[in-house]
Amino acid sequence: MRTKRTNRRAGGLRRTRTLAVVTGLLAAVALAIPAASAHTAAGTGADRSAAVGDAVLAAGVAGTAWHTDPATGEVVVTADRTVSAGEIAAIERAAGPHAGALRFERTVGTLAPHLSGGDAVYSGGARCAAGFNVVSGSTYYFVTAGHCTSGASTWYADPSGTTLLGTTAGTTFPSRDFGLVRYTNPSVPVPGTVGTVDITGAGNATVGMSVTFHGPVGGVRSGTVISLNNTVNYGGGQTVTGLIRTNICTYPGESGAPLYSGGIAIGVLSGGSGCTSYFQPIIPVLGAYGVSVY
Repeated sequence: MRTKRTNRRAGGLRRTRTLAVVTGLLAAVALAIPAASAHTAAGTGADRSAAVGDAVLAAGVAGTAWHTDPATGEVVVTADRTVSAGEIAAIERAAGPHAGALRFERTVGTLAPHLSGGDAVYSGGARCAAGFNVVSGSTYYFVTAGHCTSGASTWYADPSGTTLLGTTAGTTFPSRDFGLVRYTNPSVPVPGTVGTVDITGAGNATVGMSVTFHGPVGGVRSGTVISLNNTVNYGGGQTVTGLIRTNICTYPGESGAPLYSGGIAIGVLSGGSGCTSYFQPIIPVLGAYGVSVY
């Protein structure tokens, strides 16, 4: 992914932390759910959905992600290959009388965050990706994933650490997944582009929106926004909320890489599994740091 730079692409390093995406398409294979609980929902509406979401979170099962289907009011739980039938049952028990509002799906591979490298960026041997170049006044930065910047201070454009890019200026992870790196090397150009696409603004995702992803491993890929406000439990106490889910296939080392629609910035890669990918929305990131795309 490249930020808007004439040659700044080298400076648009992005440290991307992608959920450990194991190759394979998202298989919407329904998990077996006891008939009794599959259709016995107690309560209706937003309150029930919120209660069910809280129950899934409280169950604490790593390798799960969930969102509310606005058409049915069901809480859709996506489980990776590490989630056992017993853990599915534990989620149902946690939901109690609202278990009938749960719907389970399987995804191939394992949901997990990973470091590796639009443009790749490196810190301490880890590779991520630069999402979007942003600015505040006369100071330039790039946005990436928070799990990338967490614990990392200095960023380079190459794995050998010869071309300095800048230093970490902010990190939010877990709960949300975004970080900010300030450019400190004036010789690195920082254009406001992703590859050849000029980024002219930022916006919110909508279900069904056509989006494009540019990562340092798989290049440019297109897909669709599947759902909003997803919560993903990566395990180890790393639970992230408010994520965008797409059907774009992503790879390890692409964490922080950009998701956009036309010339509008939409988000940066948090993680995923196979062709189930989750993105941190960009609007909250810009607001948190007081920066803007250009």
